[in-house]
Amino acid sequence: MFNRRSGHRRSLPIWMLAAVVLSMTACGYRFSAGEKLGENISTVSVKMLENRTAETGVEHIFTNDLIFEFTKNGNTVVESDDADAVLSGTIVAMPVATVAYRGQITSVERRITAVVSLSLSDRNGEIIWSANGISESETYGILTEKIATDYNKREAIRALSQRLAEAVYSRITDKF
Repeated sequence: MFNRRSGHRRSLPIWMLAAVVLSMTACGYRFSAGEKLGENISTVSVKMLENRTAETGVEHIFTNDLIFEFTKNGNTVVESDDADAVLSGTIVAMPVATVAYRGQITSVERRITAVVSLSLSDRNGEIIWSANGISESETYGILTEKIATDYNKREAIRALSQRLAEAVYSRITDKF
């Protein structure tokens, strides 16, 4: 800093200097890609989920999001029964409920909920993790054109599928 009266540079207050030094030598905390599944699991196979709902094609969306979540967190995903672990499961239900109305009978917003049951087995078929009734919900707007409403619903399914995959991965890695 420059002092106008004396024409000399004034030094930074010691607390500012300390703050700069500390910020440059921080504790090293950082966000990591996540936890792997354990020492004995280096490869994972994610089987196509069974779809027991009326929503066609959601099994592909959910399975792909699960594969992405495992890959994103540093796991090797393979398409083989020789994998160290196999994730399989079922999309049990996808109920839709109206959450907002205009007037007494016109819906303007709905909520779709996905409910899945999953299990992770080792290469011998022994279940090492399982959970029933894992669910996520997302709301979407109802528009006058059906095609626009269908688009909103599909986007809501994509969003809840991503959150569900993150939640599943977190629950699985909590075990290890």
